[in-house]
This record gives sequence, C-alpha cells and structure tokens, in this order.
Amino acid sequence: MVGIAARNCADLAFARNTPGIESKVFDFTGGLGCDAVIITAATHSLDPINFAGAVARKRGTIVVVGAVPTGFDREPHFYKKELQVRMSCSYGPGRYDPQYEEKGIDYPAAYVRWTENRNMQAFQELIYSGKIDVSYLTTHTFKLEDAPKAYDMMMDKSEPFIGILIEYDTSKEIVRDRVSLQRSEVRSQRSDRGKQQVGIGFIGAGSYAQSHLLPNIPKGGKVILKGVMTSTGTGSRSAGERFGFEFCTGDAEDILCNHELNTVFIATRHDTHANYVLEALKAGKHVFVEKPLCLTLEDLNEIFRYQSAIRSPQSTMPLLMVGYNRRFSPLAVRIENAFGGGAMAMTYRVNAGAIPPDSWIQDPEVGGGRIIGEVCHFVDFLTFMNGSLPVSVYGTVMDGPRNLNDVLNISLKYENGSIGTISYFANGDKSLSKERVEIYANGCTAILDDFRELTMYSRGRKKTKKLMSQDKGQKLEVAAFIDATLHGKEAPISVEEIHSASLVTFRILESLRTGQVVKVFGTDFTDDAVDFGKAV
Repeated sequence: MVGIAARNCADLAFARNTPGIESKVFDFTGGLGCDAVIITAATHSLDPINFAGAVARKRGTIVVVGAVPTGFDREPHFYKKELQVRMSCSYGPGRYDPQYEEKGIDYPAAYVRWTENRNMQAFQELIYSGKIDVSYLTTHTFKLEDAPKAYDMMMDKSEPFIGILIEYDTSKEIVRDRVSLQRSEVRSQRSDRGKQQVGIGFIGAGSYAQSHLLPNIPKGGKVILKGVMTSTGTGSRSAGERFGFEFCTGDAEDILCNHELNTVFIATRHDTHANYVLEALKAGKHVFVEKPLCLTLEDLNEIFRYQSAIRSPQSTMPLLMVGYNRRFSPLAVRIENAFGGGAMAMTYRVNAGAIPPDSWIQDPEVGGGRIIGEVCHFVDFLTFMNGSLPVSVYGTVMDGPRNLNDVLNISLKYENGSIGTISYFANGDKSLSKERVEIYANGCTAILDDFRELTMYSRGRKKTKKLMSQDKGQKLEVAAFIDATLHGKEAPISVEEIHSASLVTFRILESLRTGQVVKVFGTDFTDDAVDFGKAV
C-alpha cells in the first residue's frame, strides 16, 4: 500500500514502523513539521493520535476521521505545540444530519461551501476531467456472477488487494423481482390447506416486529406466512428465512397485490403507516398496523371516510387493527373484568425516558413526536378500562428549549362520566418502573405496576398477583387478531375506539397550543367522514 502511494500520488510515503520516521518527516518539511495531519486509521491504540502530535508543526491541526481513541498525552507535544484537534464526520457537513441526508434540505453554499454532497460533486468532476486518477487503486475485477469469488479472496486473504471492481451489464433493465424462499416441505402442504386460511404479508420487519409480532403468529395449519418486505433486500431475505416466509421482496406491491395473501401487517416507520393502511384496505386485505395509525388529522379522515364508505350489512369489511397491545395484557384484562366498566377515576403514570431531539421519533413529519407516536397507547388503555370514549381533553406541558412536548399531564373526560389522567414524563430516573396505572371505582382500587404486578383493594382486603415476567399483551393481541381474521369475527378493537385513540392525540396537541379544554368531536371532522352514529 505504501509503495503504491509513493509511486502514484504521495511525495513521501513510509510505513509506520520505518526507523527514524519522525526525523524523516521533519527533514522533508524543512524542520517545521506537518501543517495538518489527517488520521483515517481504525484502531483502539493511542499511537495514531500521539504520532500525529509528534510530526505536526507548532500550532498545527490534527483531523480525526477514523475510529481512533483521542486520549492523547498532553506532554510533550500537544500542549507545547498548541495543537488543534478536530473531529470530522467523514464526507463533510451534512453527514448524520437527517434534515440534510434524508429530507434533502441543503445548507446554503454562501454559508457552508463544502457540504457532503458538494464534496462528492467536486471529487467526481476532478476524476472526470482527469485531474485525479484512481485507476491504480483497482487491483481486481470480477463479473457480477463471480462476486462470491471476490468475497472468498477477501476472507481467505489469498491475494493482496486494495480495490475490487464488480462489473455488470449496464444495458440490462433492473427488475426487482420477489425472491422465493419456499422450501419443498412447505410446497407439499398446499394440497392439505383448507379454504379458510390467513395468508400473511409483512411490510416492515424491524426489531419490534421480529421480537413481538412474528414470534407470536401461530405457525402452520391455516396460518401461512406468505411474503415479507423491508427497506433493504438483505433485511427482507433475513427476516423471510428466519421466520419461514414463502417469499421476500423489496416492493410493497408484491404484498398488497398478492391474491394469495389476505392479511397485511404494517410495521414500518410512522410516516408510512397511513398510506400503507389505505392501500391494503383498498386491496381488500385485513390490516394490522403498529401504532400510530397516522400522523395527521387529514390522514385519519381519509382512512375512516373509506371505512365508512365500504361499510355494508351485506358485505364483510376488511378488519383494521392497531397495535394497542396493553389492553390485551392478562393483568389489564383482570382489572377490566373486576370493575366491569362504568364511571371510574384513572391515572396512568409513564416514566418514558428521554429520546434525543434528533431522533426520527421526535421529527413531526417522520415519527410524529411522542404524543402522536406513543401517548396513543395510554389513551387506548384508559378507554378500554372504563368502556367509553373520551369527550374532552386538556393538556399542560412543561416548557423546554426544544419544545418536544414530552413532559406533560393530560386530563380526559369520558362519555360515562369517568375521568382519567395521563402523566407522561421524559425527565425521570431510569431505575423507576416505566408504567403505573391506578383505577378507583365503587370503593375499590386497582394498582398495576409495569404490567408485572397487580394489587387489588376491596372491602378492606388486599390481593396481589405477580407475573414471572412482564406481559404487555403482545402475544394475546396477535392471537386475537389472527382468530378474528380466521373465523370472521369482529375486530378485537372497535373502529370507534381506534378512531378515538388517534383523534385524542391530535386534540391533545390542540389543547397544548390553545391552553383550552378541547372537545374530542369537533367541527373540523366532517359529518360524512365516519358514520359512527354521532356527529363528529
């Protein structure tokens, strides 16, 4: 590598272990040392940073691009030379900034001349004009069909290499066909399948889906995992092979337009939910979507306007289910059975923990923020507990420099006279349990601590139920949805409750903006949007 650099681009090139290398650098620079030293190494050793200090001139600059520790020795170089150490995000300004990289919001050239993109453009222009020649860096070339040989060479280190070029036919149209993963034993089961079955497709299969949804889907029988799509081809294939899907794909249309598939699970980023839900419903598929259902009131209107339009006593509507799993927790069901609904006072404290301001969840356009993206869970839970819908909401928030709305109290009033409070705090200590629910009604009290322990107080007596492990209801939630689709039952969560949970989160934000109590069913929701038997 050093020899190639010396022959092609470097005025001076040495291996790190060259004897007297520091003296050679100072001789070459007329005794001054290097104006700047760029470190692109990847190591746990302190040698690169200390060596850079040794060969830098007084008041020189050291730029750290690689993954190296920066615990340099203050003496004898860094302090006496007054060296500057700078960290660089590889390609330049814009790197790791989602506003720049994902949304395409550029930095004005007058203020940031060399951004990540403009750096790349300049480099490409230098190559195109012949001012930079990088051809010598390509040591091996392989045809696309021989790519495994390239990886074998790299893993075996059978030959020295720098750059490996993969050639493919650029005239061929790239067709993103789905990939069959079906094994012969799966194919042989087709003749034994009954007419009533659930053919499942997944759009999105990230960590949550692979931890809480896919493992809880019954395998075999009349439940068939047909296809899976994720944001990357490797992710789709990995999930498909791990959970036994018949095919994987990079195109959602392969899921939505598949006639052998009647049920779609949507577990993608929040901003994609509404569109996928509508497309799946219009394709006649049953839909299970992770929360939130949507990020805007307009999307909520559109989804339920469509639901209302296709509602008919003579036809079976596709089921719509949102992943409000907490109501399916065994301890939650025990509380609901004990109280049986009716007027009650409820508190739900959430020790949510902080999420970085630049997280996609905090982005109103992508994650929706924590009220829309997370508080909907707790709104649905309290609705389940008292058996009626919220009619008004009032929110108060603790001011913060980023206006994240993640430390707040929410007061809810219900149709049956119940009242509820959701205390959502992102500024607590992690050692405290995350969630605590208290229910008061008819001289009885129930306290649910983190879905692990339930304490019931009634007639002066106390009863406690503890689970071996936390159970937030994901298993029973998935089972209830599959059972409903398989046997033609009603959705486990009613259309009215699903609609209400999202609508309430929008009303919470409205209350925070106005400082007023807000009616849940307001004038901005048109009368023909949803036929729920009430003016909305």
